[in-house]
Amino acid sequence: MTDYAPLYQKFAEEGLTRWLAKVPEQLEHGLDTKRYADLPGWLRVVDKFATAEELAEDGYQVTVDLDRSAVLVKASPALPEPQQAKYRNLMKKLMPWRKGPFELHGTYIDTEWRSDWKWDRLEEFIAPLHNRRILDVGCGSGYHCWRMAGAGARFVVGIDPSPRFHVQFQLIRKLMGLADGNKVFHLPVGIEDVPANLDYFDTVFSMGVLYHRRSPIDHLYQLKEALRPGGELVLETLVVDGDAQQVLVPEDRYAMMNNVWYLPSPDALVLWLEKCGFINVRVVDVSVTTLDEQRSTEWMAYQSLVDFLDPEDHSKTVEGYPAPKRAVVLAERPY
Repeated sequence: MTDYAPLYQKFAEEGLTRWLAKVPEQLEHGLDTKRYADLPGWLRVVDKFATAEELAEDGYQVTVDLDRSAVLVKASPALPEPQQAKYRNLMKKLMPWRKGPFELHGTYIDTEWRSDWKWDRLEEFIAPLHNRRILDVGCGSGYHCWRMAGAGARFVVGIDPSPRFHVQFQLIRKLMGLADGNKVFHLPVGIEDVPANLDYFDTVFSMGVLYHRRSPIDHLYQLKEALRPGGELVLETLVVDGDAQQVLVPEDRYAMMNNVWYLPSPDALVLWLEKCGFINVRVVDVSVTTLDEQRSTEWMAYQSLVDFLDPEDHSKTVEGYPAPKRAVVLAERPY
């Protein structure tokens, strides 16, 4: 059973009282077993793992390293092979694992996305995260949240409405123990559940979310309201080539996704952000998504990028649109 007391305590300490008042209801709704029939089974999987504190009582020292490509949780001495095998089989019951990678008690989880590559592309450009309060919107299972903590953040809140991702996060947090997990939290909610005009976070990340929003301008305003004046937005999204008026609106699906609404050009994205009142808007990276960065693996055995591209021409999706290209844009909320 997940203990949310540390989350409540941290929200209270950080002065997030308006949001804290909504959290119990948000957890109840986001983890409603009537809506998510598989959820009780996933939670039972997490219950079968020993905490870092329990391992310490048995003579193990648990090491956590958040400043590396594969987020690491490691026991010294290593856990016995049968226990490692048991844990590996349990982790597979939480598949698919999409964002990572992780290395957990001897098991390397090779996720669908090499999320570390995205982190490497943006880390040198963003404001240093030391002692910052961070919101990660659409965080999945929280890989980037842990990397943010590894970069020195004092408080990280990841939000994603998927209960599976929430359970994956809670597993990793349990393995880490409170020493490293007590400043990183995950809520099974979307940006619309964050109180309006929060004016709080030093940095807000929105990566891989904007193109899923039916109203991208509203999303940008929601992100802006979550930031304190002077705070930084880190926005990563699908883009297309073109000038400031170029926006692709797929007729039906894009790369076999039925929830893609708008793909702006980088210049159009800058214009949108400036129109929403952001300042110092700049594009710091534009990269084509490769088959090495997003692919099927042992830990995500379903269709992936190669299946979404034209088999005769990988510069196009199966629908004939330009293949996925992503931009990272930074902006600031003015004082």
